[in-house]
This record gives sequence, structure tokens and C-alpha cells, in this order.
Amino acid sequence: MTKKLLTQIKNEWRSNTWLAIELLLVSVVMWYIVDYIYCTTATYLEPRGFDISHCYRIEMGMLTDKSPDYQPERTGEKSGEDVKELMERLRRRPEIEAVSLSQNAFPYNGSNSTTTVQYDTLRSPGWTIRRLVTPDFVRVFRYRGANGETPEQLAEMLEQGEFLASNNLYRKYHLPLTSLVGKRFYLFGDTTQTYRLGAALQDVRYDDYDQARSSYSMLLKLPWVDWQLELCVRVRADQDHDFINRLKADSEKQLRVGNIFISEIRSFQEIRHSFQQGNTNTIRNYLTGMAFLLLNIFLGLLGTFWFRTQQRRSEIALHKAHGATNGAIFSRLLAEGVLILVLVTIPALIIDYNLALNELNAWRNGTTMEWGRLLICVGISFVLIALMIIIGSGIPARKAMKVEPAEALHDE
Repeated sequence: MTKKLLTQIKNEWRSNTWLAIELLLVSVVMWYIVDYIYCTTATYLEPRGFDISHCYRIEMGMLTDKSPDYQPERTGEKSGEDVKELMERLRRRPEIEAVSLSQNAFPYNGSNSTTTVQYDTLRSPGWTIRRLVTPDFVRVFRYRGANGETPEQLAEMLEQGEFLASNNLYRKYHLPLTSLVGKRFYLFGDTTQTYRLGAALQDVRYDDYDQARSSYSMLLKLPWVDWQLELCVRVRADQDHDFINRLKADSEKQLRVGNIFISEIRSFQEIRHSFQQGNTNTIRNYLTGMAFLLLNIFLGLLGTFWFRTQQRRSEIALHKAHGATNGAIFSRLLAEGVLILVLVTIPALIIDYNLALNELNAWRNGTTMEWGRLLICVGISFVLIALMIIIGSGIPARKAMKVEPAEALHDE
């Protein structure tokens, strides 16, 4: 059957040439769209290295001397003690699982501090995020070690003065940080003091649109306490309902310590949404435009193959008159379009390869050209176009086969 189809395609080369050019262009455009969607989706679905479910940020404020409740003796070091007392009161609440304090550390935070982590001649990238935290921070956001360390084990390491860092810290040297656990490092550019690496962390992403491979971070125990730091809590999953309103209701009577009070409570789902709104809108606009383009491609191919099949009613009637079955005719019509698609997929693949080499498609894993990704996206494009061909040829073909041969030939 394939040989007969190839002969027929060759004999009708004028009309099939234009169809092949159309399918070639559609294949390249479809690959570009699929590649972008593939990269965006694959990046979004990567493990984040943390968990913000049931987590909240509690913003603290301090009364001024203009407030009638201001306590002038609760300043300086005593205000730090008040913050610790507030944290203890929060820990004692039955619905709260963990409480932490940190500086420029929580997820989806645009305020960052960076540092370098040095071991011998190995240096981390200059944009390695420095996270100063209390040990419970890793319990609040459920960080895990690359070797399977639990949040509880990581918290104990921080308590002992060890530091933690993401496993990809020395990726440019092709060296996983797990191989250096237990070694002593220089931090903050200071070569007079060393810190022991307690564990390598599973890579911690900056946000949902940046890959883990390009997000570097390290954690060290917070050396001071004050009211301007980040207070974060994790609420037990079965007691998360209406947590913000319940905490606000108790904040004035039970959670005001000295001059320290709770000024705002936000869920991390809200923080995440606000932080990524710009990127989300940009990607949504891209995807909307691509969806519109896909719709036009679908309608164009549908119309092309619908018209092409309708033009061949007399041919279908002639085949039926010579004893061909409906199934055989239907398969032949569908196979012809798919076979032309197969023939143009090879030059389309060459064009796609060159576009990727010239960095004209989406970036992922630090490159635009990966053979596995290229073949997957070409395969998805092929399947989508083949479905369009089958729908565009199949519906009119079934209608044409219901017409009696004599009637179709008479109309012709």
C-alpha cells in the first residue's frame, strides 16, 4: 500500500508539492510553539526544594513613644527578648507546627543578600543567596538534604553552628556538594574563620520560573534577634482553616509583648502570587498568542484537507465501484496525508536543529539545543499535525463514502 501511495503522490506532484511546503512550514512553527511550552512546563514542574503549603509570614511592628502603651524600658536588647517571647507564645499554640526567624531568607522574596562560599580554590557563584535563619526555618519550609536528611536533622546541624548549602553550589566545577560534607569552608570572604558543612541541600529554587540548576543558596544560624526580621510559621494541615482571622483576634491580648506587636499576616500562597505576577502575566500572554496561532494552524489544515477530500468524491466513488471497501478507502485517504507529513518531517527536523543551534528557541539547562528535547518536541509536533490531518480528512471522507458511486459519478 505504501508503494502505491508513493506512486500516487509522485503522479500528483503539483498539488502535493504545495501541500508538502505548507506542512513543512506548519511543522517548523508547531515545533517552536511546542518547544516553548515544553520548556516552560518542565521548568515549572521541577522540584522547588521547599514547601510553602500551610505557611504564613507574620510581620512585626514596634510601638513608638507616641503610643500610650509604649514601654520605654523595653528597647535595645530587651526588644530582642520580647521577640523571642512572642515566638515562644506562637509555638505554644496548638495549631502551629514550627516558628522561625530569618533575614532575607523566605521563598519568593525579592530582598536578597548574596555571598560566596569558598573551599580551597573552589568558589561559588557571586549571586549565591545568603540565608541567615533560626534552626526551625528548615522545618517551617521543609528543606531536605541531598542525601535524604530530614528537616529535623538539618535543624540540629544549624543549631550546632554548621552551615547548609545547595548541592549545585559548585556545578561549574562538575562537583556535587555532597562530596564535601564535613569539610570546612570560608564564608563571606573571611579567611580567618571556617565553618563546617553539615549537609548539602536539595537545590532550592528562587521562584517557579527559574531552574534549580541556576539557583544557589546557603544557610547559616542567625546570630541576632530583632523585630525587623522575618517571622514565619507553619500551621498544622488539619488546623489551617481561617488561621489568619483567628490569630488576628488573639494578637492584641495574647501576642503583644512589650512594644512588639503583630502588624500583618500573609499566607505564602498570596506572597508567591504577588511576587510572580509579572512573570505569570508575561507567560500567559505568550501562551495566549501561541494558542491563537495553534487554532489558526488547526483551522488552516482542517480546511486544506477537508477541501482536498471533497474534491476526490469521484475518485472515492470509482474505488467503491471497483469493489474497494469503505475501510480500505478511508485508510488510504488518511495514510496519504500522514505519509506526506512523514516525508516533510525530515527536512523540518533539519530546520529545527539549525534554529536551535542559532539560539532562536527557548533556553533550558543553559542551552537551546538538546537532542532529547529536540526529538520529543518534534515528535509531539508530528502527532498534533497528524491528528489535524486525520480530522480534516476523516470527517469529509466518511460523508463521501455514504454517497452511492453512481450518484457521485453522475454529479462529477
